[in-house]
Amino acid sequence: MTEGKRISAGIVAASVAGNALEFYDFLCFAFFAVYIAGAFFPGGDEWTNLLKALAVFWSGFLFRPLGGIVIGAYADRVGRRAAMLLTIVLITVGTAGVALTPTYATIGIAAPTLLVIFRIVQGFALGGEVGPASVFLVEAAPEGKRGFYASWQIASQGIAVAAAGLVGVGLSLVLSKQQLSDWGWRVPFLLCLLLVPIAIYLRQQMPETLFEHSHDEKPDWRNLATHWWWVVLGVLTIIGGTVSTYVGNYMATYAITTLKLPATLSLSATLIGGCSTFSFALLGGWLGDRYGRRVMVIAPRVALIVLIWPLFLWLSGAPSPLTLYLATICVSGLTAMSAGIGLVILPELVPRHVRATAFAVAYAVGVSIFGGSTQFVITWLIGVTHDPTSPAWYVVATSLVTVGAVALLPETKGREID
Repeated sequence: MTEGKRISAGIVAASVAGNALEFYDFLCFAFFAVYIAGAFFPGGDEWTNLLKALAVFWSGFLFRPLGGIVIGAYADRVGRRAAMLLTIVLITVGTAGVALTPTYATIGIAAPTLLVIFRIVQGFALGGEVGPASVFLVEAAPEGKRGFYASWQIASQGIAVAAAGLVGVGLSLVLSKQQLSDWGWRVPFLLCLLLVPIAIYLRQQMPETLFEHSHDEKPDWRNLATHWWWVVLGVLTIIGGTVSTYVGNYMATYAITTLKLPATLSLSATLIGGCSTFSFALLGGWLGDRYGRRVMVIAPRVALIVLIWPLFLWLSGAPSPLTLYLATICVSGLTAMSAGIGLVILPELVPRHVRATAFAVAYAVGVSIFGGSTQFVITWLIGVTHDPTSPAWYVVATSLVTVGAVALLPETKGREID
């Protein structure tokens, strides 16, 4: 596949399918954390059990760097398609495990233990998923459209968020709170398994981009080490986006536990956030191809720094559908606009033979440390400070780090990547 040749919608769908499925699964865990906490951690107060469930959620993130290293190196050695087929298999194993693990009441301490193991499998898979898939989109994209094509990775997360929100709203409408707590929370994970064969089929039809340009260099940690500065800046660039992403995804739990809004209304905000993520990510990618990468990462991030605290103050002071939806659109939209184009910068800076590994490591480290801990940290902050605007200050601090990192990166618009 050569530069300038348009790639089909099916190939784009195949490259983001695993990412969408895995984010759907991760987000369903976050959205139903209140009910999962009751199933696997009974006996404590609601806040403590929720923290335990979110700690399990975090455990999956801790293994993302290992997945990024192992599967990213595999993608640089064997090929992008082979790596993405491997991750979809691992995603299936992890999702099936979460969906089918018996509760604490049935098998005791083995229940949360198994839950952690399957979350680790999921984390390992997603750590290795995003690097090869994002790099494939950059390498396969037509000339002048790499930002737009790469932004489909974030847009696919929007699809996953919207789907998870739709399923959550539907279940909250047809099931009682007791039914959701007993078995309803398992339904979204079982639905995810039905789509896995389609994702595997699509990925088997993908072309391979690793060997498109011949080169003598092979993947090697010494080669990767020569690009360590770009990897470090890549991690710092990802921090702000991942924290605000998971703050946005936390809005349903925040609305239920802190604002005391009805579950159906709270989960419907997820659908709004997913649609915002999808549309603004693609807008950011398109604008990044026209006006440059750096400005389209920094400008939305600065806007979020300015707006996030007033939004949370307004939302906590006057919780309603209007304030919840507006806050969700703002957080999700500005985050996606910045993050969508941000994914293309590091792949454009490093050579093909270490590209998947470099991007996977940067992404996995940034997300595992800050993304996985975000919901735990802000739940803890709210509980300790009793300040419902606490999540806003966490977003501001990490966004400032990202702005500083992007300011140190060169502009890669129009750069020849090979």
